[in-house]
Amino acid sequence: MLPESLLLLLTSALALAQSRQELPLNIVSSFATQRLPNPASFSLPAEEQLFISVALCSDSSSARFFISNSSNSDSVDDPGPGGTNAFEIILNHGQGNWTGRFANGGILGLQRDASSDFSFDIALFHQSLDLPFFGDSTSNQALIFSRQFQGIENVKPTYPNYTLPAANLSQPLAPSNPPNLTLIMAETSVGLANGPHTGCSLSSRSTAGTIRNETFWAREVDFWRKEFLVTGLNPSTNYTAFVVEDNTKVSGPIYFATKSSGFTCPLVHSLPYCPGVAYAVPLPPPPAGSVVYDNTNLPDAVSQPLISYMANFTTSLTTFACGRDWYSPLVGCNDCQREYRKWLCAISFTRCSEPSPSNPNGFTATPAEPSATGISATARPGPDGAQRVLSALLPQETRDAPRNPFLPPMGSPYMMLQPCLEMCNAVDRACPPFLGFQCPTNNFNAGASYGVGYIDSADGDKDQGLTGAAQDRWGNVWCHMI
Repeated sequence: MLPESLLLLLTSALALAQSRQELPLNIVSSFATQRLPNPASFSLPAEEQLFISVALCSDSSSARFFISNSSNSDSVDDPGPGGTNAFEIILNHGQGNWTGRFANGGILGLQRDASSDFSFDIALFHQSLDLPFFGDSTSNQALIFSRQFQGIENVKPTYPNYTLPAANLSQPLAPSNPPNLTLIMAETSVGLANGPHTGCSLSSRSTAGTIRNETFWAREVDFWRKEFLVTGLNPSTNYTAFVVEDNTKVSGPIYFATKSSGFTCPLVHSLPYCPGVAYAVPLPPPPAGSVVYDNTNLPDAVSQPLISYMANFTTSLTTFACGRDWYSPLVGCNDCQREYRKWLCAISFTRCSEPSPSNPNGFTATPAEPSATGISATARPGPDGAQRVLSALLPQETRDAPRNPFLPPMGSPYMMLQPCLEMCNAVDRACPPFLGFQCPTNNFNAGASYGVGYIDSADGDKDQGLTGAAQDRWGNVWCHMI
């Protein structure tokens, strides 16, 4: 008979071996600490490169996860603080990641206070993704897009059958096997972003407002997103938004504010010939029974001139021997048409906006004269003394002629957000010289009709502008970009 001390040692080793569950690849494994020993450990498979992610589904300040990648043998001790070849996975908002080589497998260990019970997920693909995209808001509505989740194959035309997309563009066929995308949104004051940024935690939360419509939309032509139209929001309120993919992957957060109760411009979206339009436009209220404008109820007097311009431009462009003769080693006629469509849609559908609540004076009160130097991105001190960037906002009175003469009279003053000059420059760079397309210059009069110096500098240095972008994740929108 074995000595009692040896029996205890063997029993302890057997319990350790039995407690190590091997985690599968490409599957989310869910656990509750009530059903696990403390400390707990899991076996990791042998892989040349392994991405490990842990996500808390409920708050726990005592949870600590450790990784060792020397071996997954049952004889190896659990990794922990101060252990040999042990690395801690640092949690940020309830989520932590670790990537490394596991030639002989490894061990994932969990340590916690004995009185702390919580649930958590472990996965090899449970990771944060690109941010959602904020379209725009009114006083009680918002348009939010998911991240780009699937590419769209657009065959580049070739000579001699060089055919460009139709002026009245259609959306591609629906994406195949799209992920399950869920919008989770709450007033920022609720503190949604202060909790775990994990799929299992966020999926249990309800969302603010009502999702009036959700659809897959090729906003950038080359990629699919999911578009959410949310109604029933509160005016002048800050919101926080996440998009959860397949209940595991998290995109966000982003932040935005609804407009004031006096904001009257309606949202326009889902226009196949202008897929990037998803913002407020100075139009009368939508027809009875509609809360926004889309391709089904937008007046022909607004859409048809734009489609006609696009058709005429395409006809002129294809007088060039596209695909046979090359005016640039980098771009072709298809690039020219794509950039022209973005620019035409942006200037045809003027964007309404208003200063953000945190920067009520962040706009230009007087537009520049066409012959003047113009207005570029500048910053001025706010009430707290911090520098804030002025948006390219210009007040529009009822007597002012609209930028697009085919838009009906608004009937009330509004603020117009100037398009970013970079959209015009993109057309200039992508199109053949014989078309004669030219943009105003930074140093002369560009500021009279465009937002200048936000993305590129006022001197034209790429990505060296005051903000480096047209908008950011915090809800700031400085100039209009499709």
